[in-house]
Amino acid sequence: QVQLVESGGGLVQPGGSLRLSCVGSGSIISINDMGWSRQAPGKEREWVASITRGGSTNYADSVKGRFTISRDNAKNTMYLQMDSLKSEDTAVYYCNPVGSTSWGQGTQVTVSS
Repeated sequence: QVQLVESGGGLVQPGGSLRLSCVGSGSIISINDMGWSRQAPGKEREWVASITRGGSTNYADSVKGRFTISRDNAKNTMYLQMDSLKSEDTAVYYCNPVGSTSWGQGTQVTVSS
């Protein structure tokens, strides 16, 4: 059974940083274009960033210049480095293959003073 597990969330002050990890079973991360999405309370889930198998990256305008997506295929792991965090980044963050509608548990990120 294919599985993705997100971790690394927590409570951080505005301006702070967090690094999220997404660990996949089997080769799900290495063979797919992967992405991060997030869902804030009372809002629709939104795409945050994606990375192709070749390493090309794309970001939502709201996080461009502050977030960095990366992958380590050998470790079946994808990361989201989040810097200069803002209160509006508060959400549950999810990882999954691009185009997939299957979601895991996610990891909660709360940006608050």
